[in-house]
Amino acid sequence: MNDFPLKTVEVVCLGTSVALSGLFYFLYRKKRKTVDRLKEAPRLSLDKSLASILNATPGKCLQYVIIQGTVQPVGEPLRSQFQEGSIGVVQKLVLREHKLVWNSLARTWTDSERILHQRVNTVPFNLVGSDEVAVRVLCPLEASGLDMEIVHKKFHQASYGFTDIIGQYLSGEKPKGQLEMEEMVKVGATLTGVGELFLDTDRTLKLRPPADGSAFFLTPVDFETMQAAQAGQAWMWRALGLACLLAGVAVLLWAARRHYRHLQARREQERVQREFDELGEGGELPDNACVICMSRPRNCVLLDCGHVCCCFRCSQVLLQPICPICRQHIQRVVPLYQA
Repeated sequence: MNDFPLKTVEVVCLGTSVALSGLFYFLYRKKRKTVDRLKEAPRLSLDKSLASILNATPGKCLQYVIIQGTVQPVGEPLRSQFQEGSIGVVQKLVLREHKLVWNSLARTWTDSERILHQRVNTVPFNLVGSDEVAVRVLCPLEASGLDMEIVHKKFHQASYGFTDIIGQYLSGEKPKGQLEMEEMVKVGATLTGVGELFLDTDRTLKLRPPADGSAFFLTPVDFETMQAAQAGQAWMWRALGLACLLAGVAVLLWAARRHYRHLQARREQERVQREFDELGEGGELPDNACVICMSRPRNCVLLDCGHVCCCFRCSQVLLQPICPICRQHIQRVVPLYQA
């Protein structure tokens, strides 16, 4: 470390870049594996031949398949609490508080929000194909990409009086209001499902999260769009990993450049020292001895003042780069050649 020193800031930057590169590479490999599994997964139609395919499969199970169907509830569907006539199989109710919080560092008010209440309701449902072949979906809340439709969204503005305003400035918080929102997976919506398909003992076709830990998807978009989105995320993690890696390499190159320039300066100083030592060799000292050490001859010129009053070694160990004669600042020191 002494031969190739790194400053504290450079060590922190290098460690951060290495850690982030490793994290982004891990996320990239995970997402890349998902993309590869999606490319290899067979796309099956929800028709009468699906049960025959599973019967002919060992264990009556296909580990990773792609299906698409229309959402239909097994029993009674969920009904919207705010919009009459809206029914679904997954319902999400969220009450979110919005407020302004005083930031003492930025000296301004910043937006803040928190969830006051959240509830998710589900009922059993199937994905139904063209031939009325149904596949029961298990554990839908564990699926990725389950974007629900917003059926109700209303913001309730906060109201307050004069005393409330004073209290807000004292506490550093200004309530803006509450956002009330309801989302649903509606009956009749088309979903693309990716997961493990099996034939249960009661002859029911079921889709569940894969047992090998592969990604489980339920999404309202088509398969091509979902696959492109996953590939885009994989590319994003890869780009972030490469950017952090390049940042770490840039830190190392900067430190190497600084160390190289330091070595060059030290070699130049040693060369000049040898040159002055050669000028100082020669037995008895002349009358023009160094005014500092009084043991070596004066063999250098102090610039810009031009005084010849000391040897090179003493000029390098001055506590302040000031001429001993005129107290002028020393810009540089050059050897004195005497004929």
